[in-house]
Amino acid sequence: MKLTMEDIILDSDPRIREKSQPVDLPLSDENRELLQAMLQYVRDSQDDEIAQAENLQPAVGIAAIQLGIPKQMIAVVVPEEDGVHEVALANPKIISESVQNGYLNGGEGCLSVKEEHPGHVFRHARIKVRGYDLIQDKKTVISANGYFAIALQHEIDHLSGILFYDRIDANDPWKKDPEAEVI
Repeated sequence: MKLTMEDIILDSDPRIREKSQPVDLPLSDENRELLQAMLQYVRDSQDDEIAQAENLQPAVGIAAIQLGIPKQMIAVVVPEEDGVHEVALANPKIISESVQNGYLNGGEGCLSVKEEHPGHVFRHARIKVRGYDLIQDKKTVISANGYFAIALQHEIDHLSGILFYDRIDANDPWKKDPEAEVI
């Protein structure tokens, strides 16, 4: 299975707001293939040559619902200074979160959102996520901070039908939080 931009639904499609359902473990062959394809899309989208040749929009994450499939599966690949953080999670659940917020200084974007939605999206600066990771082939708990934590929360939001711009303050999109970690 190979994914391209044609497979990704946009925020104009009502399915993007559907709640995703947990998947059975161990993963079925079908779900394993889908999650692997999602991970490969994100990996390939970060390689300029492959992205251009295969019509891939650059991404750090994708959720199955963005393919119109309401299953609790996400793939995240975040290159950072300390290495690449990669997960392909089934049934991800945030089990702890910091009080301190974090946000991307330039705002967030999304494969399913074509229009600009400028503003700060406040999320938890640090989180722990439990789920089954296809890469490790086991249930795991992931501790994340910085950009990786934000990307995980963005994708997990998709599983509840929440888009990043739902979290932007309509009255003050660029409001500051002096206590927040700016990424």
